[in-house]
Amino acid sequence: MLTNNETKLINSLVKKKFRQKYNNFIVEGVKIIDEALKSPLKIHKVYSIDHVFGEKNAFVELISERELKKISQLVQPNTALALCEIPDEKPIQTEGLILVLDDIRDPGNLGTIIRLADWFGIEQIVCSTETVDVYNPKVIQSTMGSFLRVQINYTDLPTFFDQYKYPVLGTFMEGKNIYQSQFPENAALVLGNEANGISDELVPYISEKISIPRLGNLQQTESLNVAMATGIILGEIASHHFKLNS
Repeated sequence: MLTNNETKLINSLVKKKFRQKYNNFIVEGVKIIDEALKSPLKIHKVYSIDHVFGEKNAFVELISERELKKISQLVQPNTALALCEIPDEKPIQTEGLILVLDDIRDPGNLGTIIRLADWFGIEQIVCSTETVDVYNPKVIQSTMGSFLRVQINYTDLPTFFDQYKYPVLGTFMEGKNIYQSQFPENAALVLGNEANGISDELVPYISEKISIPRLGNLQQTESLNVAMATGIILGEIASHHFKLNS
């Protein structure tokens, strides 16, 4: 049976200050929770309306659909919710291609970018301290489990770039055509805020400005969604490396 204290705790985790206070976050959905149970992530408890995770699983507590609705952050609650511990941040790894997110505010965009990174084999994302929290329930949900496989770090980006030794590629409306660009194996790809792009304080660190050429009606298409642009650029980078290695 779900207690009032558990209900209050879980519902408080929708806010970042309480996630930080209790060092907990929530995961919803059978598929994502099943992946989480098989990962190193520490799970305190799984609340489920049936025995989908096995009758003898010590983490699982059966609750009613009515109880699940009290703690779910989804419009249409799934059949399970997990209370998890926020893991300690690991040291930032700078080898290979890394994504750097400058003030990404939309949870869906961050979740999709994490999912894209997972798909294209990018293991590291470095975020500005202003970027939306990865443990926001909407971010976790939109990653579809990819947050378990992609390392996310938050840091002051100018300080990070002061010590970064590889090329820094920045996405701009005006820049070198990505289809005519060379992409080094070790590099940082910077993606800026949804409304304002890359912040002025980071521009001096950019080695090369890159852009996705517009081929459609210029007056009707103002810009691309940042997550959509990420997918296009990562696809082109993957194509470039496949050609080099074929």
